[in-house]
Amino acid sequence: MNTNAQLERLGLFDAKVPRYTSYPTAPHFNEGVGAGQFTSWLGQIPEGAQISLYLHVPFCRRLCWFCACRTQGTQSEDPVIAYAQTLRDEIALLKRYLPKNITLSRLHWGGGTPTLLPPDEILRLTDAIFQVTPMAEGAEFSVEIDPNEADDARLDALARAGMNRASIGVQDFDPEIQKAIGRDQSYELTRRISEGLRERGITSLNADILYGLPFQDQSRIADSVQKLLSLSPDRVALYGYAHVPWMSRRQQLIPSDSLPTPQERLALYETARALFAADGYDQIGIDHFALPSDGLSKAWRAGQLRRNFQGYTDDRAVALVGLGASSISRFPQGYAQNAPATAAYTKAIREGRFSVAKGHAFAGEDLLRARIIEALMCDFRVSAAELQQSFGNTPAQIASLFQAARARFGEMAELRNGDLVIPPMGRPLTRMIARFFDEYDSAKAQHSAAV
Repeated sequence: MNTNAQLERLGLFDAKVPRYTSYPTAPHFNEGVGAGQFTSWLGQIPEGAQISLYLHVPFCRRLCWFCACRTQGTQSEDPVIAYAQTLRDEIALLKRYLPKNITLSRLHWGGGTPTLLPPDEILRLTDAIFQVTPMAEGAEFSVEIDPNEADDARLDALARAGMNRASIGVQDFDPEIQKAIGRDQSYELTRRISEGLRERGITSLNADILYGLPFQDQSRIADSVQKLLSLSPDRVALYGYAHVPWMSRRQQLIPSDSLPTPQERLALYETARALFAADGYDQIGIDHFALPSDGLSKAWRAGQLRRNFQGYTDDRAVALVGLGASSISRFPQGYAQNAPATAAYTKAIREGRFSVAKGHAFAGEDLLRARIIEALMCDFRVSAAELQQSFGNTPAQIASLFQAARARFGEMAELRNGDLVIPPMGRPLTRMIARFFDEYDSAKAQHSAAV
């Protein structure tokens, strides 16, 4: 039986599974975690610790049809400027509860389109952040950039503010595919923005590209990947397009009959993966690629790769604090998510309280299973010795868990010296194998395709 036949027999081409940027996943968050729990967890961060900060800007000039992020369209700067003021108020509120001498290991602005912020608002916002939590030595400040919304003044402001890593959304360079997903963005424009960033001293560049898009075939994705490689990004996220029109109504504008089959999606991924590998990129986890000189690659080689809501990371901070509507924070004690609706978020901040609407406090085997899933997603290997040392499980308990996975997935999940290992031929099944260790009811949420 060839590998594709084995993958099909194990259900890869029919499965819908989480991406596991958290465990438990966000659909399992509950209202038992609110602003009080959030402030308590903030206060328990050790003095002098490093944290990460994520800031969400939920506005776009246009709503790309492929996107399932929580965003809203605007043709005016007024709501963006008003939102920036609310963010500064939230930062001031954060200052009241953070312990002393906290610094930032990572600062990331996502969206939406953070580059809709006017240049002066970019500078005011970063000033407000750094007055509360300055950057630690060697810290990274990254911003997601839509080349269509990044002029010279904004790039100047971001460079002046201290941004040292940019993340450029590409998706695909083919004009027909761009038209089908509502995202017009030429290669020439993307190159100009990339060069503009480097001219300003921002030499660390990330890029996102998608496989599984409408009308995409192996020739077209190869062409887009080769164009992307000509820009020499340090790090690339090769995400599978998640067609979830029941969650994102704008995706209903994408003709379903133009989408590749699951088998074709796997072939598209393999085509792109081979091109990145041939150009000297290390494969990081299931869907990232990085140059050997990049921090993500170094973390992977050192066994220190981690996974959070932005995907793979080399960040080792004790906590990730989310600012803005719908942002999610992660503490050693659990997760806390702000109100998803901008109006509800704004109302809470104006009333002088955090907008946390739901979350999850870790209990039972949450941390054990979270680590198993993270290790599978990052390293394709789970160390029995690490689990025993970190969580106090007996060798027999760990062996029982691993043997059950082996029985379910056969040679796609091997036991090596007591560890659970996903061999190269089984790696398309990684999310499914991770789900095997998920104790929560997956029927509560509708997830994207496993491939």
